[in-house]
Amino acid sequence: MSINMSIEPAQTELPSQFADRLGAVYASAVSQKHKKEQGQFFTPVEIASLMATYSDFEGDAVRILDPGCGSAVLCCALVEHLVHSNKDLKQVDLVAYETDADLIPFSKRALQYLKEWAGEKGVEIHTTLYKEDFVLHKAGCFDEVGNLFARPTDLFDIVISNPPYFKLSIDDKRVKVAKVVVNGHPNIYAIFMALAAKLLADNGELIFITPRSYAAGRYFKAFREYFFKRIDLEKVHLFVSRKETFSRDKVLQETLIIKGTKTRHPKPRVLISSSEGIKDLHAPHFKTFAKHHIIDIHSKEKILYLPTSEYEEKVLNIFRSWTGKLAKYGINISTGPVVAFRCRDHISEYFENGSVKVAPLYWLHNVKQMALEWPVHKKSKGQYIRMNEKSAHVLIPNRNYVLLRRFSSKDDKHRLVAAPYFASFSSSKYIGVENKVNYIYRANGQLDSREVIGLCALLNSRLFDTYFRIFNGNVNVSATELREMPLPPLEIIHLIGDTIKDLQDFSLEKINEIVNRQLEPTYQP
Repeated sequence: MSINMSIEPAQTELPSQFADRLGAVYASAVSQKHKKEQGQFFTPVEIASLMATYSDFEGDAVRILDPGCGSAVLCCALVEHLVHSNKDLKQVDLVAYETDADLIPFSKRALQYLKEWAGEKGVEIHTTLYKEDFVLHKAGCFDEVGNLFARPTDLFDIVISNPPYFKLSIDDKRVKVAKVVVNGHPNIYAIFMALAAKLLADNGELIFITPRSYAAGRYFKAFREYFFKRIDLEKVHLFVSRKETFSRDKVLQETLIIKGTKTRHPKPRVLISSSEGIKDLHAPHFKTFAKHHIIDIHSKEKILYLPTSEYEEKVLNIFRSWTGKLAKYGINISTGPVVAFRCRDHISEYFENGSVKVAPLYWLHNVKQMALEWPVHKKSKGQYIRMNEKSAHVLIPNRNYVLLRRFSSKDDKHRLVAAPYFASFSSSKYIGVENKVNYIYRANGQLDSREVIGLCALLNSRLFDTYFRIFNGNVNVSATELREMPLPPLEIIHLIGDTIKDLQDFSLEKINEIVNRQLEPTYQP
């Protein structure tokens, strides 16, 4: 690849600004496909500068690691901050990793200018740039079965990173050496974070910008368990907009910055700040929270909650005051068993008269808030499924259910979209539920109508949607998360259902009014 490298720093230009300019030149010269394959999203200099200010390091010599340095904007911003904030600083040992061979000349040029700039300030910098995969190069930190038990001797005072983001196959070498933090289909960034935590010296600082998807979900459960036992969370900055953070690279991703330390004396509170994106980064909303309200490391799922307002804190406290769960009430949730590509021979677009028996098939697009719209004909989404011996294992009995979308689109106003289903909707003995829909049911027996409507109202309410967004930063609505979600007393669910049935008003405005009236008094601060 031929890219113009005759780029020189302007007079008085900061190293981070020069590195940002180099990154912009490179990003504009390579394809989106290349950046996606590399998991490559260049950190804007404004964000790099904010992340740098999270370091409180004091001392005359510092060891820094940037395990996916890109154009080196993060380590440049960090050194600038340390030079300006720490008058005792005399020596920096900087270790960086980058695997993109075409990008490495840009990394080298930025680091060279950083050395020159720091030298003029009386700070000596020694840089080492590894052209190797960070995880595989540090595989010695893992033992033979993929546990992070080995004791590295090459430790760092600060690890700062915008790691690559992409999913790894279960056959990937990096997955095999990092089994301790892997569940299902892991993302490379979580392995970077776990390994960085292992490489911190005592009282060392870890500063990362990543997707927020690790905050919840079973695929990141092993990671959360490992990471939060070793890192004391101090600060989180949440970018609310999916579009603005990495807009230069055309990335839609809900991201956050975290700062944590390796310490034997954890702090009792966490500072959480938020902004829409870069434009309002200078005036964030911020609030401190008790750490045990943000993450309970003794809980089963170890979910990271990220409230960003007083209302969200109130919602979190309301949910924490409840002791109910689906299982406690004899209710279960499962994922629709009809996987379209496996059942294509059984799915039919239209009702078939005659000898062929069919059942209604409900897809994600049929599920609306408080209403099931069926049939709604769409290409390759037949509204019926044939009932025969071969399809019997994917059909469920025609009973009362709550149908809940498993996915929302990235810009949906509501993450939770649930519709009531009553057995009276169909004369069929069985129904089909497609795999992108969850269904809620009573394990022994049947949900009554007030339970169906009451649960639907809760799931569609602003209160539940807000709670879900506090910990879930992706578009998935997993059955696991719903099983763990606290619920109010069953009597209140019944009361909400009865009230809505009597009024026959299923509008979201009325649902929010009823839910708030019934549930907010259950929490007494």
